[in-house]
Amino acid sequence: MRVFVTGVKGQLGYDVMNELEKQGLEGIGVDIDEMDITDADQVNKVIKEAAPDAVIHCAAYTAVDAAEDNEEICRKVNAQGTENIAKVCEELDIKMMYISTDYVFNGQGERPWEPDDKREPLNVYGQTKYEGELAIEEHVKKFFTVRIAWVFGVNGKNFIKTMLNLGKTHDHLTVVNDQTGSPTYTYDLARLLVDMIQTDKYGRYHATNEGICTWYEFACEIFKQAGMNVSVAPVSSDEYPAKAKRPSNSRMDKSKLTANGFTPLPTWQDALNRYLKEIEY
Repeated sequence: MRVFVTGVKGQLGYDVMNELEKQGLEGIGVDIDEMDITDADQVNKVIKEAAPDAVIHCAAYTAVDAAEDNEEICRKVNAQGTENIAKVCEELDIKMMYISTDYVFNGQGERPWEPDDKREPLNVYGQTKYEGELAIEEHVKKFFTVRIAWVFGVNGKNFIKTMLNLGKTHDHLTVVNDQTGSPTYTYDLARLLVDMIQTDKYGRYHATNEGICTWYEFACEIFKQAGMNVSVAPVSSDEYPAKAKRPSNSRMDKSKLTANGFTPLPTWQDALNRYLKEIEY
């Protein structure tokens, strides 16, 4: 099976390529230098030349706060870029997997979001990812939309790396304690995505590591596992005003994974433990 992967320089795309190789599948990886997803002609040419059996679309504009000031480019990448790929997949009649986000929901309440819940994005980034979902649903019959949250991987910036770096120069930190969700290790997620793309169990899914926490609880566990003596105090989001509104509820219902025979991801604490060893912190 030949699988075309976008965004291979990012955290997830990098791990997806490694997982494809591990499972003995052929991965054809591109990033912006090889294929600008906002250029429809280029997308058409590059994917058709690769002649894949499936596309895993990891490339995205993910700078959530910057998106508020750069709505046009964010939409061009997340909505139009995704539509460009979807149209080629439609024409070739191949599978397409789109990596989306919990930000397509309004982030309210405490009930875990289910895959078919109403989508009401609360910021520009979420809105453009929602438009990407709509593009897939309109054009591709064999589609997987996999929503993820709180991502960390070896290749790129993330919350864990930020905390570890801050911990080197600070004895005391404050972290928000009113946003709840589940961290997602791209190494674990990549295994699931590659397993999934080999099936015909299409539709919308949620995939994060098991267990929930707040960012404050996540930070405390990071320092505990890293053996760093840093005290962390919980604060409200109001004390950290950000340009883009953040969801307070990023809990995700993942029961559809097991219902379709997929193995859930390990707990986020276990994932953190393996990740810290991987980056040799």
